[in-house]
Amino acid sequence: MHGTPHIVSDVMTHTVAAVGRKATFKEIVQLIQDRKVSALPVVEGEGRVVGVVSEADLLPKEEFRDSDPDRYTQLRRLSDLAKAGAVTAEELMTSPALTTRPDSTLAQAARTMAHARVKRLPVVDERGLLEGIVSRADLLKVFLRGDEEIAEEVRREVASYLFPAPASAIRVDVHDGVVTLSGRVRDTSLIPVAARLVRAVEGVVDVDFDLDEPGNSGSASDMRAARPGGAGAGRSTSDAR
Repeated sequence: MHGTPHIVSDVMTHTVAAVGRKATFKEIVQLIQDRKVSALPVVEGEGRVVGVVSEADLLPKEEFRDSDPDRYTQLRRLSDLAKAGAVTAEELMTSPALTTRPDSTLAQAARTMAHARVKRLPVVDERGLLEGIVSRADLLKVFLRGDEEIAEEVRREVASYLFPAPASAIRVDVHDGVVTLSGRVRDTSLIPVAARLVRAVEGVVDVDFDLDEPGNSGSASDMRAARPGGAGAGRSTSDAR
């Protein structure tokens, strides 16, 4: 199989707003407003990323502006209180910065975002120099792939590989990102493998099967492949009876 997953450099934004360590609080707020972003990389030297300043880092200044936190709050939120008194990017930033590489897959970047609960990641090269930024919205761009483009990849990279003719004869249809494989296959034990491979194709929303073994009496009925982790994934009509 020769399919190549989309990588971060395929979808990232190359023109990135960034600030230096000494950028002031108001300069940061102004740039976030002007560029309509939720966070800014903090860079030094030739563009090495040393941290990130997000809206969450800026909010404590407003939250604690007219309050006198009790002892419990002071102990529990030492970091936020420190940021409430910060005036530069160096004092505000989260460091070291959580970053990704241009050649990381979209799945890898998505896992990093999900685990860290962040909305975007600076993209850096092997020296840590800023090359771009990737956001949650960028990672979702793969779902804008056309149905026929997805269908062609599934035919080429999955169907012809697992169910070659003439032993098998299947049809691949895609509608709104949902892939349906229909027809007759010689080895229905490969259907769970097919389900896994089809879901790995960029832009696939789900996969359905309407497959049966040659010589099986009766017409095949449509069956939705179980969701990842679910019981009975990838059953065909022949082994579901």
